[in-house]
Amino acid sequence: MKCIRSKVISELEAGWIGPNTSCEYHPCHYRGQDCTYCYCPFYPCNDPDLGKDIETKKGKIWDCSDCLFIHQKNVCQYTAAETERLGIKDPDDKGLKEIFKEVKKRFFRPGRSIMVLGASSDAGKSFVVTALCRVLSDMGHSVTPLKTQNMSLNSVVTSNGSEIAMIQALQSKAAGVRRPDHHVNPILLKPMGDSISQVMVNGKPFGDYDVQSYYNDFVPGPGIKAVKENADHLRNRYDYVVIEGAGSPAEINIYDKDIANMRAAEIADADCILVVNAEWGGSFAYALGTIELLEKKDRKRVKAILYNNLSGDPTDFRKGADELEKRTGIPTLGIIPHISNELPNEDSAFFRGTREIGNGKIKVAVVKLPRISNFTDIDPLYMEDVTVRFIDTPDGLEGADAVVIPGTKNTISDVQWLTRTGIAAKLKEMKGKVPILGLCGGYQIMGTDLIDDEGIEGNGPSRLKGLGFFNNTTTWKGYRKSVRQSRGTLIETGEDIHGYEIHMGESVVNERPLFKLREFKGERDEGSFIGSEKLFGTYLHGVFDAPPFRRFFLSFVSGNRTEIKNVDHSEMIESEIQKIADSFVDSMDMDLFNELFIRGEGK
Repeated sequence: MKCIRSKVISELEAGWIGPNTSCEYHPCHYRGQDCTYCYCPFYPCNDPDLGKDIETKKGKIWDCSDCLFIHQKNVCQYTAAETERLGIKDPDDKGLKEIFKEVKKRFFRPGRSIMVLGASSDAGKSFVVTALCRVLSDMGHSVTPLKTQNMSLNSVVTSNGSEIAMIQALQSKAAGVRRPDHHVNPILLKPMGDSISQVMVNGKPFGDYDVQSYYNDFVPGPGIKAVKENADHLRNRYDYVVIEGAGSPAEINIYDKDIANMRAAEIADADCILVVNAEWGGSFAYALGTIELLEKKDRKRVKAILYNNLSGDPTDFRKGADELEKRTGIPTLGIIPHISNELPNEDSAFFRGTREIGNGKIKVAVVKLPRISNFTDIDPLYMEDVTVRFIDTPDGLEGADAVVIPGTKNTISDVQWLTRTGIAAKLKEMKGKVPILGLCGGYQIMGTDLIDDEGIEGNGPSRLKGLGFFNNTTTWKGYRKSVRQSRGTLIETGEDIHGYEIHMGESVVNERPLFKLREFKGERDEGSFIGSEKLFGTYLHGVFDAPPFRRFFLSFVSGNRTEIKNVDHSEMIESEIQKIADSFVDSMDMDLFNELFIRGEGK
């Protein structure tokens, strides 16, 4: 505490400094933050808008770890000027409380909400939210994404161990939010098969629901509560909350139960942009039909229409957009051209028949498990001289230089599928000839025994044999779930790696470990590696993101002479986000955008 007190004193003496780009942690919260007060002089303010009391072993303490108010430029400048004027140099000075009252009165306002609705599924909502988050951030605003309810097979772990959809993590990166948390995706549905989904609330497992019980039991109670609490939380901390809808807002069969579209817009008091996929035929009908099906009070929230993904000359298309504007009275915000990009794939696009990506000389076969999850683990391979082939038959493995068995939401069901299709037998033939990597559920499948006596995987009590590549046994006990970020080294080379774990089940490992992970209480071994047979297995998702493991895995391809790019996948993603945002600025009517969503003249 003495150390913190001395730091506050030094900050009060230094006065206003603005962004501290020389700090190795800058920005620790978001792009453009003011770093004058790294240690808040108002702590503890005990203001419920900015924090809350939490219980610890030592009793209650004030937790304001999510508060960004003290990083706003106007707050910092006013506070620095007033402390200097009053000669305040001591954090215990009662004058700070009076300054806080005034600064809160002057500058605290809930942030504005912009909601991106889709005239259909695959309209490009996620893409547009990503772009708008960066556009607003580049304009100097603090901004965060929000998707109140997402159904996704791809999730990541936040710094505090919460689970959110991968796309919300990507949007947070676009927004410049360094450490996104469960607030950006309070409800995550993870399909488990047979119309059942695991429902995650605030980043943690909440329960398993079918469609009927979800809408009848979950949505009216814990669902709507989670949406409101998290929308309010984000609005109290950021200038802008850019909300992504789900599917279409005009599903009249569930209109009164939908908490992912107009109900969320109402809760967050959002102005809405309707996005239309201009590449699809009938795009004007999609737009008009959506608007007509919205209830009158919800229709008023739609302030603009954005046409996305147009190939070719927009001249003729503009005529139709102008006509629709006359009919609806809703202006066109812009016509966005098709933008080639290397952002991670979304679930729906992936499952519409994608068979092969890339044209590199190394052929990597990815087993397209029926319950595949976190298949974006493969994305960094697209940066290399690699062709990724998604296979679901034994014949698809012919000619493969390497194989990846990805994650799965149901290991038991998918190992049965591998056996039934003959892919398991083919993989056993390939053992020792080409490198084979199992990721998470794929790693479990590569073991000897899979024991689920309690039926946790949803298949009833089961005891099955895996591929037998590793002398490992995986068991499922209770509903324990491992969710954590990890950093460490690749044992064979000593190079740094990073990733995250999301899995049910625990494995007893009897093989040489692949990684040495650093943890609070020391180090632990992770994964399995048999170099002589080219076998790799790990629970870590995202392990391909950094170059060392990409290089190591691909080096086992026979005759490989490919030079691996020494670029972290996140650096490439950052470049792609900026390219997309710049294209949106060039293609949108920015005067109209400022009028409707910045100055708020559309209210």
